[in-house]
Amino acid sequence: MEAGILIFLSSGLFLGWALGANDAANVFGTAVGTRMIRFTTAAIICSVFVVLGAVLSGAGAAHTLGKLGAINALPGSFMAALAAAIAVYMMTKAGLPVSTTQSIVGAIIGWNFFSGTLTDQASLIKILSTWIICPVLAAGISMVLYKVTTAVVRRAKLHILRTDAYTRAGLIFAGAFGAYSLGANNIANVMGVFVPASPFTAFTIAEGFTVSSAQQLFLVGAIAIAVGVMTYSKRVMMTVGGGLMPLSPIAAWVAVVAHSLVLFLFASQGLEHFLASHGLPTIPLVPVSSSQAVVGAVLGIALLRGGRGIRWRTLTGIGMGWAVTPLISGAICYIGLFFLQNVFDQTSYRPVPYVVSEQVIERLQRDGVDTSPLAGIKDEIYENAVALSRQLDTDKSISSDVSKKVITYARQDEIVMTEENYTALSEGPLDKERLAAVMPLRGRTFPYEWMLRDALSEASPAWRERPSIPKYRSYNKKLASDFAFVVRTFRGAIH
Repeated sequence: MEAGILIFLSSGLFLGWALGANDAANVFGTAVGTRMIRFTTAAIICSVFVVLGAVLSGAGAAHTLGKLGAINALPGSFMAALAAAIAVYMMTKAGLPVSTTQSIVGAIIGWNFFSGTLTDQASLIKILSTWIICPVLAAGISMVLYKVTTAVVRRAKLHILRTDAYTRAGLIFAGAFGAYSLGANNIANVMGVFVPASPFTAFTIAEGFTVSSAQQLFLVGAIAIAVGVMTYSKRVMMTVGGGLMPLSPIAAWVAVVAHSLVLFLFASQGLEHFLASHGLPTIPLVPVSSSQAVVGAVLGIALLRGGRGIRWRTLTGIGMGWAVTPLISGAICYIGLFFLQNVFDQTSYRPVPYVVSEQVIERLQRDGVDTSPLAGIKDEIYENAVALSRQLDTDKSISSDVSKKVITYARQDEIVMTEENYTALSEGPLDKERLAAVMPLRGRTFPYEWMLRDALSEASPAWRERPSIPKYRSYNKKLASDFAFVVRTFRGAIH
């Protein structure tokens, strides 16, 4: 492993530490704040299960975050993670539970602005929608769960000591589940920007069980989260546990379970596959805010009580923290990239030209696009996607859908199928049929990414996308993931 990669990876480890210091509160804050579980016990359990969740189930949410903005230079990944970490650390220092999701999203958008990269609107809208859905869903689950739990406890008529013992055990199990869900969902925030540059190589432990480079990367990030839990999470735990509103032990358990269920729903690839295979609407796999989930859960309980006991000043402070965190991280990232590139002479992004060549025009025509408005910009070189987008916007006859297609096809970032990279390809996630289709492409060069996609589609039906209906959603998502792996392998997306 190169020392330079380790240096750049350090910002991701710092972000992992900051996440652990801040978001462990959302898992065990209510239990520690109500003094049902000691901080040391909570920290140990949280650390173990956050690592398990990140390694075993962390890949789903990372995929969506990567589509928001594909950072294509390692120093750029370093600065995005560092900016997010600084923003989270500032809020942690103030004792506020903030969203690492909002922080890393703000940092990625900051990189997009600096590099002239268009922000993927569909992915951004999907992530932004969860910032509303997440707390509302957590509030709804906590309200139902609180009513059911209190009814069961009243009917059981347990002795107060037995109730106390059951509640403590319930808080431990709920916290373990919450820590697992936190690792599965939020490891994307910590290491998602580094996945294309992972310094690790896949290895096989036993037949049929391979540890991928991304899983190894997630393990390192999860350990950093665990260190943050152990060393600096107590203050935020007390804010969540008792600062927002007084909670009974049972209410604390309900808040943790509701929060954990929400994180699990947005990270479970298994649930997504089950829903899609039965033709049902799926839940988007995106990194959501554990802070928003736990605050929503607590407020759900408060609403059942008529809103009594809510400390509005604390709630306002938390809300302000959520609002300014992405702005802070985006600004830090933008300014940091400027100094990184102009003062320290580091390549914070790799320029990718956009050229509407004859090949691009022919490809658009195959899609039924009227290319006559593009005659004036044929073979013109644009330094980035924003420059081409502005040019296309000047022609009102070009619709937004056509503009998106032109930008997608015109991205000229060549892929060279070099012999030495085929070893890494064979150790990746491709099944035998898809791998076999890539093998005959040795030595070929594809100036545009879509050319490789078309070549693979012609070589094997296994590389062809299926209709965009819920039944095939998981298949198409795996296809896109496999294609992205091939592109990363032969392009070397991060240098």
